[in-house]
Amino acid sequence: MAAAATPPLLLLLLLAAALPAPSHGWGVDGHLMVCQIAQGRLSGAAAAAVRDLLPSYARSNLSSLCSWADDVKFRYPWSSALHYIDTPDGLCAYSYDRDCKDEDGVKGRCVAGAINNYTSQLLTYGRSSATQYNLTQALLFLSHFIGDIHQPLHVGFTSDRGGNTIDVHWYRRKSVLHHVWDANIIQTAEDDFYGDGVADYIVTLTKNITGEWSEQVPSWEECGKNQTACPDIYASESITAACDWAYKGVDEDSTLEDAYFSSRLPVVNLRLAQGGVRLAATLNRIFG
Repeated sequence: MAAAATPPLLLLLLLAAALPAPSHGWGVDGHLMVCQIAQGRLSGAAAAAVRDLLPSYARSNLSSLCSWADDVKFRYPWSSALHYIDTPDGLCAYSYDRDCKDEDGVKGRCVAGAINNYTSQLLTYGRSSATQYNLTQALLFLSHFIGDIHQPLHVGFTSDRGGNTIDVHWYRRKSVLHHVWDANIIQTAEDDFYGDGVADYIVTLTKNITGEWSEQVPSWEECGKNQTACPDIYASESITAACDWAYKGVDEDSTLEDAYFSSRLPVVNLRLAQGGVRLAATLNRIFG
């Protein structure tokens, strides 16, 4: 009997697993939290569409593939520029027309442009025009990129590549500032406060969304001008947070310890929660 063919998406994941794991976006746990929060807030129509588009091996769990867009950068090198936005040094402001371009100056090739693009593709779901797109990949890219754009240093300064060239110590361990925000703050919070790791962390964020932050949630979900996606709002918030919190007080070879961790963790928590809420709101508008 001939062996069953490996699904293309699964094959890409298996190949990626054999390579060293780079640090991107929120890191695996951060993206998992964003997608799990979002999936719990989907409308019936959006939940059904997500189940339909996910490959069978995902078992209807969007969060299990929320880091797929990082895993396939080696396979799709054109996608690397779609994870971030470089803004002018020290300006602490974002403009789509000025900043959304790749290193070759090609307009629209940034995380905000990618969110708009994959939103447009997903809006063809259920229509005859949908056949021209891979809507499974569009769903996975969109879910990941909405997480990325909420990480403040994914809308950072051009010269330091969003903190990637700023060497620091996270307590006693060498790191770079970008990785501190991708993963170190989250990992330290899990170690210090959440006995069961990411699962407990998600429970806490979800409780805050329905409790402490509940009055703010409707404004998080809104998009102006009848838009389906509004990444420019999220990008502007991120560069502001990068200036006010991520970069502030940090120099080359800084040692970041309790004072930095305790003051920045609330910002990380807020951005993870906003990412999850807004991913759900976007998918609900797309499929609703």
